[in-house]
Amino acid sequence: MMNIQKLAVLVVACAAMNLAAMNITAAQDSLAPSSRDAQRRVAKVYGAGGLKGLEAYQSGFLVSPDGHIATAWSYVLDVDPIVQLDDGRRFESKIVGFEPALELAVLKIDASDLPYFPVPADTSVQWGDPVIAISNLFNIATGDEPASVMQGSVAAVTQLDARRGTFKTPYRGDVLILDLIANNPGAAGGAVVDANGNLVGMLGKELRDTATGVWLNYALPASALRATIGDIIAGRKTTAPVESTPMLPRNDSHNFTTMGVIMVPDVLETTPAYIDEVMHASAADRAGMRPDDLILLVDGQRIESQRSFRRILRTIDRRDNLNLTVQRNSEILNLVLKP
Repeated sequence: MMNIQKLAVLVVACAAMNLAAMNITAAQDSLAPSSRDAQRRVAKVYGAGGLKGLEAYQSGFLVSPDGHIATAWSYVLDVDPIVQLDDGRRFESKIVGFEPALELAVLKIDASDLPYFPVPADTSVQWGDPVIAISNLFNIATGDEPASVMQGSVAAVTQLDARRGTFKTPYRGDVLILDLIANNPGAAGGAVVDANGNLVGMLGKELRDTATGVWLNYALPASALRATIGDIIAGRKTTAPVESTPMLPRNDSHNFTTMGVIMVPDVLETTPAYIDEVMHASAADRAGMRPDDLILLVDGQRIESQRSFRRILRTIDRRDNLNLTVQRNSEILNLVLKP
């Protein structure tokens, strides 16, 4: 009797598994018609890189009909990148704004009436849901070919284990763990869509577990990006330099000496604004700045290089506080330097 009961349970379990597999297969088959439509909303992004194994390309996706493109914030954006759309058109773009804590940037190209992804307010996918990742992985689509497509499913919705520094990223929040290989070069910033072609996430940058060496395939939920993308497009949050701000006399403005910092040698036009040394008991020391800190923002203005850092300091009265956003290893910190 017991064997019959066990057999019955086994039959029911197998039937349930087969039904689940059939449902997943059917859902995955339904992805094909929507994938081409989603590809038209994905862009290829070309910028800085090309040396020491640093790829000079990544991915992005349109988030407005007027040419706003969301992408991953990375070294590729150290210059204003070139954007290529699905139809083969190429545009020079401008960086409208970025949010280091989300590793998100928004670009703008001079185009209109473009197909785009509405960014959802809620995360609509859960464990087991089929998804498609669309990106410029390995720079395969070099011309007017559609962006590359990978099919898989959501393996989990969870938070990164950042408490032990396992994954070195400034992002703190839920991620979509994917059962497809999403950490290929060039894939960062690509779109992840559901069975209906709706945007559900943005592929994150290459990320490896420092303890095990295992690469993580993940995406940031689109809902986590929605508010920041909206603020950047609406002009409520911008990191673009304010060109019209007048320079102050050198004795009246902030500078490296008044801050109490020594920068790394400025040998290139785009030398990053890294701190080499912090003077003891200086304003920078009191603010908590440390050697090797990278200056990202000053009073909300993007620091593109050490020279742009110097120019922006010349526009700020030395009697005023400096609101700094810095990157320290994988952390993003907001510091206030008081004169």
